[in-house]
This record gives sequence, structure tokens and C-alpha cells, in this order.
Amino acid sequence: MISVYCVSHVPALLTLEVPGFEGRNLLLIAFLIVTVQGSDVLQYIFGKLFGRHLLAPTVSPSKTWEGLVGGLAASSLLGALLSFLTPFSPLQAAGVALVACLMGFFGGLVASAIKRDQGVKDWGHLIEGHGGMMDRADSLVFAAPVFFHTVRYFWTV
Repeated sequence: MISVYCVSHVPALLTLEVPGFEGRNLLLIAFLIVTVQGSDVLQYIFGKLFGRHLLAPTVSPSKTWEGLVGGLAASSLLGALLSFLTPFSPLQAAGVALVACLMGFFGGLVASAIKRDQGVKDWGHLIEGHGGMMDRADSLVFAAPVFFHTVRYFWTV
């Protein structure tokens, strides 16, 4: 369910009819992936630089409140800067990025909880030092459906 249905919302973005944005839906996918994956990296950086308060130590001992807040703020700014790729204004792009990245955080947290429950550290070893493919895409699991439906309800006909 998680790795198929939820992530299937990424290619489903190609089916949306956004007025004035015809033929450019691939840019919505780029926006989603860059902001959500960027948020993961930024949360890690802010957590390493400023992290003092653990967010969920039993589920994911490296996630901190400082990392979450710093990563979300920076990825919202990234979203605003990438608004030219989308049908969104810079403020709308920042808001959409914020929501998608927050959902991405929860996707990563849920994936960590599932891994802890199963007694595994990584989903695989495909990418050296990063775990498996699902370890990289876990944030898209929750972000993709929310992003898809946000665009669908507010920007399509």
C-alpha cells in the first residue's frame, strides 16, 4: 500500500489539467521531488548543525526539532524560489512546499517506525551510505498524495 499506491500519485500528476499549464506537468513532479528530497537533506544538515532536542528518539534517534523546523523553513524558501516551474505564485509555492515537506517528514517517520518494528536498519543496500531505494523515497510516500490532491482541488478545472 505504502510503496505502490501512495507513490503512484507522483506519475498521476501528469494526468491533471491545470489551466494555463498544459504540457508542463512534468515540472510539477520535478518541483515535488526537489522540494521534498531537498527538505530531507536540509533537515539532516540543520539537525547536525543545531540539533539539541530529539523529536522521536525511540523511532528515529537522529531526528531533531531544530532539524525539522530549519529544514521545513529552508525547503519552503526553496519552493518559493522554484515557483517559476509551477502554476503557483511564490507564496503559494512556499505553502505547498511546506505542506508537502511536512508530510514527507511524517512519511520518513512512519517508515522508520516500520523498520524498527521489523528490526531492520535499511530497506536495502542499493545506494551506498543511503540504504535502499525506499529509504530515499520514504518521504514521497505521504507527500505525493497530499501534493497531488492539493494541486487537483485548488488548481485544476
